[in-house]
Amino acid sequence: MSTVSRERLPPGATGGLRHIAARGTIVNAAFIIGLDTLNLARALIVGALIVPGDYGVWTILLISLGTLGFLKEGVVSDKYIQQDDVDQERAFQRAFTLEVILNSILFVIVAIALPLFALAYGEPKILLPGVVLMTAIPAATFQAPLWIFYRQMRFLEQRRLQAIDPVVAFVVTVGLAAAGAGYWSLVIGTVAGRMAAAAVAVHASPYKLAFVFDRGRLGEYVSFGTPLFVASASRVVGVQVLVFAGEAELGLAGAGMIGLASSIRAYGDRVDAIVTQTLYPGICAIKDRKDLLFEAFVKSNRLGLMWGMPFGVGLALFAPDLIEYVYGDEWEPAVGLLQAFGLIAAFNHIGYNWTAFFRASGETKPIGVLAVVGMTAMIGIAVPLLLADGLDGLAIGMAIAAGITIVGRIWYLTRFFPSFQILVHSARAIAPSVPAVAAVLLLRVATDMDRSPGVAIVELALYSVLTIAATWAVERDLLREVRGYLRPVPTG
Repeated sequence: MSTVSRERLPPGATGGLRHIAARGTIVNAAFIIGLDTLNLARALIVGALIVPGDYGVWTILLISLGTLGFLKEGVVSDKYIQQDDVDQERAFQRAFTLEVILNSILFVIVAIALPLFALAYGEPKILLPGVVLMTAIPAATFQAPLWIFYRQMRFLEQRRLQAIDPVVAFVVTVGLAAAGAGYWSLVIGTVAGRMAAAAVAVHASPYKLAFVFDRGRLGEYVSFGTPLFVASASRVVGVQVLVFAGEAELGLAGAGMIGLASSIRAYGDRVDAIVTQTLYPGICAIKDRKDLLFEAFVKSNRLGLMWGMPFGVGLALFAPDLIEYVYGDEWEPAVGLLQAFGLIAAFNHIGYNWTAFFRASGETKPIGVLAVVGMTAMIGIAVPLLLADGLDGLAIGMAIAAGITIVGRIWYLTRFFPSFQILVHSARAIAPSVPAVAAVLLLRVATDMDRSPGVAIVELALYSVLTIAATWAVERDLLREVRGYLRPVPTG
């Protein structure tokens, strides 16, 4: 992995691509876990400060408008990371120009969609905060210089700049929520974070921001990005239909519970996302070496599973305590949904980072196909079960839809990597959680103690310690290998 073009490496970097990626993973982990924990804390604190109905308004805004931004996720940035043009400044300017064009189109779409969403949900109160939230779109456009640091694997600089958004959003949101601003705290905090981050990114950009439209290169972005657009659109449609059905069937409080469960589940995906995001520029650098791609895929997914599987299983195990001792009785109907989302998140980590390897290789069509399958399963299975049996039905439906998606992912992976052994891979991922879950359940049965915050904390500590011990027993060789990459590289 060391024979990589120097322009893809940080200036003055020592060591090979393995060492840079390993150190970058630690940097990304420290920043992203910290900042995502900040975002989770923001959700938890605001959830305690505002009523479920206000959180439901925010969920509708986030799903209705925020998810529209996913329509263009990766369409430009991923292709910019993947390309190997000689003139990198001009390559960035071409990508920035396309980003401006796409975000301008997105702004118009959101402006048209906002009153339609208000009419569809029967909630005219989302109009004014929605207009304010729209200002985050142009602000996000000017965060494009972060791509440059990402492509060159200058992760520390990239994450420092990215930290501006969630930190500012946290401070503003919590302050306004404590002052009684309700859902406005989330709206204003989000916009403030985006604008602050955009200003810092533009100031730090290594390349000059300029508009360079290259019709000849447009085709490359279209062929690469169209399946990614289809995938994003499928996710947006699926989530929109789900939340619309939830609000129609269960009201704003039900929509808020779906939003909260989704936020906590998303937190469980972050470690795998950290590893995948760290490796993507490096994967692009070795995209012609299938043997190295397979090694990177297996090891990176195992690293993600060390967190994702225990977190998801733990969420399912301790969801009743989370609701009872943190959120209160009014959130009690969400217990089953939280447990289901925890298990879905756990098993969804198997092969979770597959899209990075397909994108790096330029094979984006499977990503679009599988996203359409997932959307169809969600609308065709999860939504009818939600309408038939409320949140419990939704939990069952989402589990079925996730299972279909995972099977499709494994099918594509075994074609891309013929030597991939899913049973061995899955067993290794599940094994560390088995003794921890068994010990907690045995403790509950054997002691028959009344539930209390203290008992829950003791059980959580037991679960964590046993999981860490079992993970070390199963994955010690990989952890030692990663630790070796983190050692300083001799110079001279």
